[in-house]
Amino acid sequence: MTPRTALRDPKQDRSRATRRRLLEAAVACLAERGWAGSTVAVVAERAGVSRGAAQHHFPTREDLFTAAVEHVAEERSAELRALPAPHGEGRVHTVVEALVTLYTGPLFRAALQLWVAASYEEQLCSRVTALEAKIGRETHRMAVELLGADESVPGVREAVQGLLDMGRGLGLANLLTDDGHRRERVVAQWSRVLETILTPQDPDHPSPAAS
Repeated sequence: MTPRTALRDPKQDRSRATRRRLLEAAVACLAERGWAGSTVAVVAERAGVSRGAAQHHFPTREDLFTAAVEHVAEERSAELRALPAPHGEGRVHTVVEALVTLYTGPLFRAALQLWVAASYEEQLCSRVTALEAKIGRETHRMAVELLGADESVPGVREAVQGLLDMGRGLGLANLLTDDGHRRERVVAQWSRVLETILTPQDPDHPSPAAS
């Protein structure tokens, strides 16, 4: 037994596990039921814990749901950071596809419900605004790294931000119907556009798009 193992506290382990279950249940409830249907009691039941235990970890409803969206966003960011930087032909398409998936899963559905609630819940508004700014900066930073983009080049920063804005739009389109086929075509076309923007051009041989 190592000293590190000997110092482990079973109560702390259980507390962390309970917190994680609550966060994951909160995201699932937001995505499936919306803000109005996602009470602390509903989340606690889904997580398999008592309401008192839920409130021990998260004293208010706002605490629970803002923490939940941030938790899953951080997990998704960690997955993206763990991706090996793609190289060679198809690199840009691989990155664009990975980034667009950020906006077509349950996290985006949950975040959207939180945004809507924040638009009329004063207690939520400032917290969600700050959270979204943080997530937005991190996602933009990762996009730049994965694409190998040089934002000192005019137009590159706007192109990367345009990619993320497009991803949100595709996520919205996917809320009511499965928009997978159109999304594939849009991703393919935007990848070609980005490829042109990100590829250094020889001044003596400009690309057709620049001529």
